[in-house]
Amino acid sequence: MKRNTPQRQIILNAMRSLANHPTVEQVYAHVVQTHPSISKATVYRNLAAAAEADEIAALGTVDGAMHFDHNTEKHFHFVCDCCKTLIDVPWVELPSQLTLLQGLTIKKVELTLRGLCEGCACANNKRSST
Repeated sequence: MKRNTPQRQIILNAMRSLANHPTVEQVYAHVVQTHPSISKATVYRNLAAAAEADEIAALGTVDGAMHFDHNTEKHFHFVCDCCKTLIDVPWVELPSQLTLLQGLTIKKVELTLRGLCEGCACANNKRSST
């Protein structure tokens, strides 16, 4: 486990207060407002370490940027292909047949759903033009 430095706590607190699946850039922009001496490299390093320690989740890239999630409870994600918003989706148990796959031990499930969100103006424009 990594050392719990003041910088790490500032960065994790920023993640929790943003609560929107932020990117490194978004966390950095939030943190630097009150702690201008923290570098973007420090933010990236601490987010990566926290994800490795399962304190937060690294969600992968959406629209070219890595996103993180402070919510470590079981849930899935939905990504709007139009506005690129990430939305939490409640956990549902997957069919038990998945656990019967020969020779495999499932330790973690990561599922990202993709499509168009209900409130997306871009999606509504696409629907009305068809």
